[in-house]
Amino acid sequence: MHYTVVERELELRLILSPERGIPVPARLSYRTDDPYAVHVAFHIHSEQPVDWTFARELLVEGVFRPCGQGDVRVWPTKTEGRGVVLMALSSPDGDALLEAPAAQVSAWLERTLRVVPPGTEGGQLGIDDALDQLLAQ
Repeated sequence: MHYTVVERELELRLILSPERGIPVPARLSYRTDDPYAVHVAFHIHSEQPVDWTFARELLVEGVFRPCGQGDVRVWPTKTEGRGVVLMALSSPDGDALLEAPAAQVSAWLERTLRVVPPGTEGGQLGIDDALDQLLAQ
């Protein structure tokens, strides 16, 4: 099966305190075979990246206003005069607050929205075709 991937490498900042953060290389990924989700791989000092998957809609909304609850919350803000998107991630292994450059995240999201416009995600899954084949038998 053929699908499209939209990726972006960028540097996030792991916020350790109001005065201190450390850079974290990351990769944003979007795949048309998983059209409702975005994938973020954080390259921390370990053999394998730390992967998070959450709704693309959550990130799209979080660029403009606070949203999310539970494990993933996203909201826009300004720091040192530049727009950023904050992502608060929570898991049984711990919590993290990450800061991403808003312009880079927005540009990447726009690319994903051109590939699969909002509201057309279900058509990417091929469910109707699979049902047609199943019922034709």
